Amino acid sequence: MKDTGKAVIIGGGIMGLASAYYLLKSGWKVTLVDKGDLSDNCSQGNAGMIVPSHFIPLAAPGMISKGIKWMFNSRSPFYVKPSLDFSLISWGLKFMKSATQANVERAAPFLRDYHLLSKQLYEDLAKEEGFDFGLEKKGILMLYKTEKAGEEEIHVGKDAQKLGLDVEMLSKEQVQDIEPDIKLDVLGAVHYHCDAHLYPYALFTQLLKYIKANGGEVITNAEVTGYQISGGEIKSVETSHGNIGGDLIIMTGGSWLPQLSKLAGLSIPVMPGKGYSFMEPNAEHKIVHPALLIEARVAVTPMNGHVRFGGTMELAALNNQINMNRVEGIVNSIPQYYPELNVEVPAKEKIWYGFRPCSPDGLPYLGYSKKLKNLIVAGGHGMMGISLGPATGKMVAELANRTALSANIKLYNPERYN
Repeated sequence: MKDTGKAVIIGGGIMGLASAYYLLKSGWKVTLVDKGDLSDNCSQGNAGMIVPSHFIPLAAPGMISKGIKWMFNSRSPFYVKPSLDFSLISWGLKFMKSATQANVERAAPFLRDYHLLSKQLYEDLAKEEGFDFGLEKKGILMLYKTEKAGEEEIHVGKDAQKLGLDVEMLSKEQVQDIEPDIKLDVLGAVHYHCDAHLYPYALFTQLLKYIKANGGEVITNAEVTGYQISGGEIKSVETSHGNIGGDLIIMTGGSWLPQLSKLAGLSIPVMPGKGYSFMEPNAEHKIVHPALLIEARVAVTPMNGHVRFGGTMELAALNNQINMNRVEGIVNSIPQYYPELNVEVPAKEKIWYGFRPCSPDGLPYLGYSKKLKNLIVAGGHGMMGISLGPATGKMVAELANRTALSANIKLYNPERYN
C-alpha cells in the first residue's frame, strides 16, 4: 500500500484509536500521543452500548426543566455543580439556545445514520483476526416504572420506528419473559432491537495491539503544550516529550478538546460530564439484556461475566474527586427495578469515573478546520463515544484521503462556535 503521509493523532480514547486503525488500514503512518497512560480514558469504563436509539441529542426540549429540578440534588441523575466559571455559563447559554424541537428534528436522521454505520463497522471489525470484544446484538431495554415515563418512552419509540429503526413496545409480562432469571419491578419497556453492546476493555486492548503491530507509534504521558503553525498549517505538535511533526493532525482529546483547540487559536466548547460505573458479578440472578433504567438514568450492561452499572451526568470543571453521593444514587436505584439485587455501595477503589465530552448542542465535532487546513477535529461525542467510534475513525480516514464520506457530517462542523 502506498505511503500516504504521516498523521499525528492527539488523544488515545476511542476516537483516537479508531482513527489510528482506519488511517493505518489506508496507508498512513500514524503517531498517537496521549497525556496519560491510556488506562483512564472515558471510553474504557463506560456502558459499552452501541445506540442507534440515541438519535435525540442531549440538547432537547425538556432537558432544561429536568436539569433545573435535578441540579441541586447531588444524588440526582443530572447535576450541575454551582460555579461562576465562565466556560460553564457560556456553555449553558449555548445549550439553552440549542434545546429546541427544531434541533432534535434536524439532527435525528443524521445521528441515526452515524450510529447505524458504526454498528455495521463493529460487526465487520468483530470478524477481523485478533478482534473478539464481546459484541452482542440483543438490543437494549428502556425500562420504565411510571406511566409518565412510559408515555414519553413509547412516544420516542414510535419516532424511532418512523426513522426505520427496529423497535418493540413490551408489557411488563413480555419484559419478564425475556429476563427469566431475575425479577423485574417495572410497568414495561421499549426494546430497541437495533442496539447492541460490547466489552470496552477488550476493544481498547485489541485496537491498541493492532496499532502497535502495524507500525503505529504510541507516545504516552506526553502533554500537548502548543503547535508550530506556518502558512495556515500545523507543522508540528509541541509536547512535554518534544515536537512531533506530521502532514495531518487529528485532534480528539475528549473533554480536554477545549484546551487543545485553544492552543491552536480555535474555540471548541465542551463541558466534561462526569459519570461513574462499577462492576458486579452476573451470577445468581442473571441479567440477559442491557438496559437503561429510565427514571434513574442508570445503564446496566452484562459484560465479561459481570454486570456494569453506570450513570449520572455531573457538569463541573475537570477534577479527580469521587462524589460518593452520585455513586449512592446509582446503587439506590438498582433494587427499584431489580428487587432481588442487593448491591452494596462499592469501595472507592472499585469505582471508575470518566468525563463525557459534551458539546452545547449535543452534536459531535467532526471535519476539517477552515483556519488550519491540515487539522481534522473529532470529538464532543458526549455519552455516545463508544457507539460512534468506528464511524468516526473511518470518516477521519476518508477525510484524510479526500474520498467520499460514508455518512453526512454537515451538522458537525468543528468551528460552528468560532
